[in-house]
Amino acid sequence: MLVLGIETSCDETGLALYDSERGLLAHALHSQAEMHEAYGGVVPELASRDHIRRVVPLAERVLAQAGRELADIDGVAYTQGPGLAGALLVGASIANALAFALKVPALGVHHMEAHLLSPLLGEPKPEFPFAALLVSGGHTQLYAVRELGDYSLVGDTLDDAAGEAFDKTAKLLGLPYPGGPALAELALRGRDGVVTLPRPMKDSGDLNFSFSGLKTAVLTLSRREALTDQRRADIAREFEHAIVDVLVAKALAALDAAGLKRLVVAGGVGANRQLRERLAGAAARQGAQVFYPDLQFCTDNGAMIALVGALRLRHERTDYAFTVHPRWDLESAVAQDAG
Repeated sequence: MLVLGIETSCDETGLALYDSERGLLAHALHSQAEMHEAYGGVVPELASRDHIRRVVPLAERVLAQAGRELADIDGVAYTQGPGLAGALLVGASIANALAFALKVPALGVHHMEAHLLSPLLGEPKPEFPFAALLVSGGHTQLYAVRELGDYSLVGDTLDDAAGEAFDKTAKLLGLPYPGGPALAELALRGRDGVVTLPRPMKDSGDLNFSFSGLKTAVLTLSRREALTDQRRADIAREFEHAIVDVLVAKALAALDAAGLKRLVVAGGVGANRQLRERLAGAAARQGAQVFYPDLQFCTDNGAMIALVGALRLRHERTDYAFTVHPRWDLESAVAQDAG
């Protein structure tokens, strides 16, 4: 089955073609980061309008890269939620219109399920069952994954997610949008042991997260003194250490609690070099394996949407009616699919 995937949940437009026999054939991505930088964050209306401009040209590009025609497509998958309502509607409406025209099925995909399964795009592929640490945008979550469509949430963020904390702290330090990568780069020039920040809920005895207090601690530091370039770097380094300490501790605890030896890490923060290095060493000492998507698939992309479409498309839809879910928990989404 040849599936076209369309991702428009936030500020990146991603298109991809995935063949259930041959794997990923082509993908293309347009980032809106430069457009939103002037505003210090994503402007939903601008994001939606830009998706409208980008989807069709990107679809044409992936078809050309793969040497395929529209008539070759057997199904269309699109991000149905969670995300920005207007941005989601762009992808959903185009996907269903195209599927209707081609007389092929259309499938709405949960954005977090796509991230969760994105390591299946690479090699080696993780085998079920595994634990999953999802660190994408406003989500920092831990799942026990038994098989496709069988996911149990075992840990969640109680306030700011790791990605949000990165972006908000970067703004406090005067770094440009998007803040996460800029903060990680600044941290490379920082010194260990110069600044002390809390590790929220690291030893809470459960698998939940909380990062708003960490952000507040940075705010307090930034107001207490003038921030030289070196001081900003020192704060960034300690902040990154604190985030990584918590994520590593909770991920390993999730493996222990589930009795598993495979861990999947996905989402934008999963591209963080320090997190990867620390998890690799800690998991090895625990006799566990860690799996990541390729760096290009850590952030939002169409390839992961097309992959889930190829795994899930089993029958045609006849009405092509659609809705989107700006807020949508993964467990209720898969329960609805199973029903």
